[in-house]
Amino acid sequence: MNRSTKIIIEGITLEGRLFRPSDWAERLSGRLATFHNQRITYSPLLCPGVKDGYSCVIVDPRLQETNPEFFDHVLEFAKVNHLKTSTTEG
Repeated sequence: MNRSTKIIIEGITLEGRLFRPSDWAERLSGRLATFHNQRITYSPLLCPGVKDGYSCVIVDPRLQETNPEFFDHVLEFAKVNHLKTSTTEG
């Protein structure tokens, strides 16, 4: 995987069901977020997004270099919850 490829964890299960709770992406991304000037700032290595109308988490593979345990935790979260994953450039 090249450095510009991102991992997308989608808010829909492999069985096609919507993943709950609805704020799961913000909760997971919030683990690396900072709070500055009364605003939350998500890490560029792990941030919430939307794909095909569903909440998602965008994971930069550089997270594996900077925080390998948390990177593994995020991928295990997707696996355990049977969430669809994909990759994208950029």
